[in-house]
Amino acid sequence: MHHIQKNLYFQNNNKRIKYITDIDKIKQLTPDEKNALRKVSSRYPLRVNNYYLNLINWDDPNDPIRRLVLPHKDELLEWGSLDCSNEKKNTVSNGVQHKYSSTVLLLVSEVCFSLCRYCFRKRLFLKGNKETTNSVEEGLQYIRNHPEVDNVLLTGGDPLTLTTEKLGYIIGQIRRIEHVKVIRIGSKMPSFNPYRILNDDSLVEMLKNYSEQSRRIYLICHFDHPHELTPQSREAVRRIIDAGIICLNQNPIIRGISDSPAVLKKLWKELTYMGVSQYYVFQNRPTIGNASYAVPIVEAYHKIEKAKAACSGLVKRVKYVMSHASGKVEVVGVDSKHIFLKYHQALKDQDTQRLLICQRDDNATWLDQLKPVKGFENKYYSEIIDSFRIN
Repeated sequence: MHHIQKNLYFQNNNKRIKYITDIDKIKQLTPDEKNALRKVSSRYPLRVNNYYLNLINWDDPNDPIRRLVLPHKDELLEWGSLDCSNEKKNTVSNGVQHKYSSTVLLLVSEVCFSLCRYCFRKRLFLKGNKETTNSVEEGLQYIRNHPEVDNVLLTGGDPLTLTTEKLGYIIGQIRRIEHVKVIRIGSKMPSFNPYRILNDDSLVEMLKNYSEQSRRIYLICHFDHPHELTPQSREAVRRIIDAGIICLNQNPIIRGISDSPAVLKKLWKELTYMGVSQYYVFQNRPTIGNASYAVPIVEAYHKIEKAKAACSGLVKRVKYVMSHASGKVEVVGVDSKHIFLKYHQALKDQDTQRLLICQRDDNATWLDQLKPVKGFENKYYSEIIDSFRIN
């Protein structure tokens, strides 16, 4: 009886989910606020739903959920680039990226249920974008032809914006490729709109059917702040886990949202209690419009370490990384003079696990701004930085 009542509660709430793409239709904003933000939202699209807006404390101008989805005037500052990790270089066909030998990315959607203001792929949501694909056939054939690929990441955009039928078709076709053992789905849906999961039993059933004993499906969630862990989102995650899906979480460290050790600690602990392990914490990429969201590497490292120190070993597995054009660079340590980094993954297989030692720079927010220590100015380092530097 309790379960039936719970389902009815979620379904009744789902009927009120509405999407807003016009700043003038957010009734909680004052006319002056709307005027100030209209120019920003005309440059970088706004998309949010009323479920997520209801998480905002409108009496707090610095509310983290508000900062996450509502435009900010500082987005108009000239800073960064649209493709700061040079994903174009790793695009082998429309909607297909192959950067690391064992992993292929399929960009299956150019839509999210809400848009993070700091998004590193905001180029996908701008007019004229053609990076995603409506047909995955070319990507599927590419994967079939590359037996070294043992895992596929469905991303975008958010794959859970697809209909269950279409997503099921894609996953079903991948499951027919014997050498693919892991399918990952990158999604902020459990945070932005958990009703996508709660009110579609066929979605959960489809994922359950394709998450095999030795060939699992992983849902890579994106919770940024404890305020997103509502009863609805917790229930959505529970149903996914109960269906045999492995749930992990990853998020960037963002100024005004997740740059507090107390916030990170609470988020990671609550996720752990739910059965969700924290996977990565990303350095915010130098994407155009993201200046006010960036936290310097040294500051971020110390805050992440302080949060980890208050958590169990289940959380301490988290890695703080930069998704640089040359690879996934882990920040492994900081002392009074140096920043120690390691290629957790690299564009060139032979560079994986290589150590980088750079001069400490408390203002640097990206690898390109760091300088190698004396004695480390070797050809290898120069080639990596110079070849992939985004001007």
